Amino acid sequence: MTILFISAGLKLTNNSDRSYTIEQLNKLVKETVKEKGCQHFQILANKENPNHFTLWERWDNEDYLKSHFEKPHTKAYLAKKLTEIMYIEKLEAM
Repeated sequence: MTILFISAGLKLTNNSDRSYTIEQLNKLVKETVKEKGCQHFQILANKENPNHFTLWERWDNEDYLKSHFEKPHTKAYLAKKLTEIMYIEKLEAM
């Protein structure tokens, strides 16, 4: 199977506190990097728009990414609805 790279754009939802959201994103990162099949998982802040973030991920394959969405820490973060997805790019090396 092919290594899967993800670039995803996130933005704060209307009522989200930026500091709290960053704290929760960092908790998500801390747990996700422990997952089997996760090679890289990083949140980056947009310098021009502080309410936008980029998520960079690298997974051994798409099955591990799918499994990520079943993990308690992922479900807990998503349930808070602190951010919304602007785009998701699934990429592979050439």
